[in-house]
Amino acid sequence: MRLWLISVMIVLGMSAATGCSSVQVDNYADNTPVLDPEAFFDGQLSAHGVIKDRSGEVIRYFNVDIKAYWKDGVGTLEEDFVFDDGELDRRVWTLTPSGENRYIGTAGDVVGQGKVSVAGNSMFLDYVLRIPYGDGTLDLHIDDRMYLVSPDVLINESRMIKFGFEVGEILLVIQRQPGQGA
Repeated sequence: MRLWLISVMIVLGMSAATGCSSVQVDNYADNTPVLDPEAFFDGQLSAHGVIKDRSGEVIRYFNVDIKAYWKDGVGTLEEDFVFDDGELDRRVWTLTPSGENRYIGTAGDVVGQGKVSVAGNSMFLDYVLRIPYGDGTLDLHIDDRMYLVSPDVLINESRMIKFGFEVGEILLVIQRQPGQGA
């Protein structure tokens, strides 16, 4: 029994170690269309997505209206969520430039600062999200990866991680509304 437990722990440890992807945003530096966050995230956008549990089952879906704008080089994304059960939520992101193709992302339910990197058609955002859980809260590491697939459509996939293990994922499409020039 002890040998079985040790084997399982080794496999889980290897899975957790290899679960951290070696894919970097720079792998997409030559991809087009080029994602310019200050152009794409400007104006009215909408997002439509699902939340999956660790087994891959969809447990919630949602729609988001996003008002995005830039002032003095700092971006603001006002996100208003409507979930399938009628729950409403709001997150306001602030994106502050921190170097070439880099931003710091902050929001009210984000612990500390998120790190944003952009290259080619891609934008990666790494942060800790504090969510309500039971009578308290739970902090989840979020590995957010966005890919511009056309001038007006961005695909976003997010891995939710706790204690090194993936506990769920979020898939969504963000679309610029008609009449919003990029």
